[in-house]
Amino acid sequence: MPKIVKSDREWREQLTSEQYRITRQRGTERPFTGQYYNHKEKGIYRCVCCGADLFRSEAKYDSGSGWPSFWAPAADENIETATDTSLGMIRTEIMCRQCGAHLGHVFEDGPAPTGLRYCVNSVALSFEDEETDEE
Repeated sequence: MPKIVKSDREWREQLTSEQYRITRQRGTERPFTGQYYNHKEKGIYRCVCCGADLFRSEAKYDSGSGWPSFWAPAADENIETATDTSLGMIRTEIMCRQCGAHLGHVFEDGPAPTGLRYCVNSVALSFEDEETDEE
């Protein structure tokens, strides 16, 4: 999957100011406010910047953290991580591997089978409903 590289101006033109603040400037939305925090539909969560498949509804769970949480990505190769030492703590940042968008952080306090909690900003995601064949 080739990397998507755009200028700062191109990202600003494509994204809303809130999407830009979070995905390109590593911001965070307020807890319990994101559109996907309490979202229960079946489907796939994609990167709002480039459309890469990031998380599936089957891996979503209520962590009580105030952000959409997943115990695994849709595909490990679609997520990259980096050490984040901002805010006086050490955390693991998660980003879209295809475009570098900041998504949130991953913590080691999630449920089985992975024990991980991918804590994601709703603003960094778009959602596509699962298509069902009812024949």
